[in-house]
Amino acid sequence: MNKNIKLAVAGAVLALSASAANAGIIIPAGEWTIDINGNVNGFMSQTRADNVRGTASDTGVYVNGGLAYEGQRTANSTAATQGTNPTKQIGLTTGLLPAWLGFTGKTRQNDLDVEFTISLQPQISDNAITGDGATTGTSTSQFLNRQTYLSFGDKSWGSIKIGKDLGIFASDAILNDMTLLGVGSGGSISGSGDNTTLGGIGTGYIYAAWKGQVAYTTPNFNGFQATVGLTNPNQIGGAVYAGNTFNQDRFGLEGKASYTFAADALSGKVWVSGATYDVTSSATQNYTVTAGDIGATVSANGISATGYFYKGEGAGSLFLGLNGFNATTGQKRDSEGGYAQLTYVLPSTKTKLGISYGESKLDAVSAADLTSNLIRTNERTTVGAYHPLTKHLNLVAEYSNTESKAQNGNKAESDTVSAGAILFF
Repeated sequence: MNKNIKLAVAGAVLALSASAANAGIIIPAGEWTIDINGNVNGFMSQTRADNVRGTASDTGVYVNGGLAYEGQRTANSTAATQGTNPTKQIGLTTGLLPAWLGFTGKTRQNDLDVEFTISLQPQISDNAITGDGATTGTSTSQFLNRQTYLSFGDKSWGSIKIGKDLGIFASDAILNDMTLLGVGSGGSISGSGDNTTLGGIGTGYIYAAWKGQVAYTTPNFNGFQATVGLTNPNQIGGAVYAGNTFNQDRFGLEGKASYTFAADALSGKVWVSGATYDVTSSATQNYTVTAGDIGATVSANGISATGYFYKGEGAGSLFLGLNGFNATTGQKRDSEGGYAQLTYVLPSTKTKLGISYGESKLDAVSAADLTSNLIRTNERTTVGAYHPLTKHLNLVAEYSNTESKAQNGNKAESDTVSAGAILFF
């Protein structure tokens, strides 16, 4: 199984131990060993808007940057009628982890472990007439490309990776999120243009994203390991703030360090990570985005607990840099958040039950911020059940409540119920 798929399964603390350890389809090819791996998943979900409050003068969204579904308003609707007449959407969608087809090749040459990985991520979320992306409109049928990289190294001195892969900062936050094998928030929004749901992204952690990078990882020193990398400087883009374009004149810098331990029935991991990016806007305002986090997960006797916290300046609360800067005042907005998660594996059926709560906050920096519908908090509570039907196939059922609050007091709340399956190979 591809390394990131392994991490996703093991880190989410949801999949069966067999699934986490199982390799993909192994093919010897001369000096190479080819691993064809991936997953297929699909979820039936329903999201219902509830308790939406704003003002009658609101002409767009009630909470700018809010992740709760606000329903669909007609031309003559107001916040008051929306609040008393919630709407819902249903959909058959891909979950937080997209379907995955990965190809990994490994060999040992000249005392080096050499590897390449190329992967594609299709999905089933398409509400267009043809259902295959041949038409425009609500079609979201397309392949994602999240991995294309090479790596080389040796266990004596570490390894170097060049190419596109999961970002370094906040990567452990998403890999330990239990909704990784489910839906979390953002489900059943047909035709939204999104290929996957959000899980816990923006409600407890900033999205690590998939980034071009040159990264060095140390050897494993009795459980301790560190990674540092230069990333593409295009992670904070022109669409973030209307009317401004953005440029970074240096590479981004990201790094993390972790310690993994196991003693008798107790095992776990502790990690820290950080990121920094320099940004120049067309309004001639220069600023530096910085963010850091700390997290830990501990497991014993079928019980797993995870705690995570992050803090940033100019980093936003959803995608790195989004809403992190006030172009009018030239000030960076502070942000922070985290999540707590508890899971338990039933001894008789091996079904994993879990509950998770996460929150992301964005601070105002001006009087205009305080009277706007700019996001102040996104909160999410998820309850889930994850059942191993076979060695590779898991049935998943989740309920998530998402609540978004704006700086001016506007509020949106929605509930998502989902059920489906995810198959690893």
